[in-house]
Amino acid sequence: MIIKTPKRLHLGLIDPSGSLGRRFGSLGVALEEGYEIKLMPHEKLEIRAEGEDRETIKFIIGRMNKHFSTGFNYLVEVRKAIPRHIGLGSTTQLSLAVGVGIAKLNNINAEIEELAEIFERGKNSGAGIYTFKYGGFVIDGGVKEGIPPLIFREEFPENWAFLLVIPQVKRGFNEEEEKPIMASIRGKSEIATEISHRILLGLLPALKERDIKTFGKHLSEIQRLVGKHFEDYQGGEFREDVKLIMEFLKENTYGYGQSSWGPAVYGLIQKSEYSMLKAKLHDFLKDHGIKAKVELGTPRNKGAEIVMENAYLLRLINSVAKG
Repeated sequence: MIIKTPKRLHLGLIDPSGSLGRRFGSLGVALEEGYEIKLMPHEKLEIRAEGEDRETIKFIIGRMNKHFSTGFNYLVEVRKAIPRHIGLGSTTQLSLAVGVGIAKLNNINAEIEELAEIFERGKNSGAGIYTFKYGGFVIDGGVKEGIPPLIFREEFPENWAFLLVIPQVKRGFNEEEEKPIMASIRGKSEIATEISHRILLGLLPALKERDIKTFGKHLSEIQRLVGKHFEDYQGGEFREDVKLIMEFLKENTYGYGQSSWGPAVYGLIQKSEYSMLKAKLHDFLKDHGIKAKVELGTPRNKGAEIVMENAYLLRLINSVAKG
């Protein structure tokens, strides 16, 4: 079978202080071009993947066997990958893709949330879990016990998109580096109150009304406020090594932010504006001596997709024939 996942932008954590009895609470949006995994029964365990992806796959296969006795004889091939630790949700997407695939091969009826908990995902944020499951724009209700609940999900306008910029700088924190930070951080409840106000009476009404200017304005302000929770750990509201790019995004897009620990940053745009803005950004990066990958972040309003390989090949043949 073939499993195709989204990648996700993390649009912020609401309340690290847990002032109302629930910590964090996260916002996220699913984008196209995540992982593509081939998974099938095999005479032995064979993993065709690079670096940390290999270790994640081994971990998930072990967890699945521990909880469901699914064994180890699989071929797992990573055909397309999300780069690790740049803010696009690689670990959760890969973990759930492999877990769901093994469950399906073994006729195991397990909810995504159950698998996520087995794999130790969702300890701080449910954004990756729910973008995997549903796609679109999601908000979770914060951590109390177990996986944070999904409290809002909405289709993201397909004529909106993101100007994604991934500078060639230090990667974001990995899971082990993040643990002591997330365990010790105590954000300010007054900041969480303002973030919540902007979400409820700013961001969400603008999303429902498809008002990109108002949505972007509140998104930028929420990102700035979220940065205040974490400025002691990253050198300011945003990482120091992305601030020049953030200035460009502030001036040229409807709203902007840093996804998780970065270094991936984004600007909200109309999809039709991408080519013009990409050219303008390339000139800006060249003028400032910044090396970065620039790409279109296309909204994905569906979750991960599982295609049995015969059906996948038939689609591919039909696509080539039509082309």
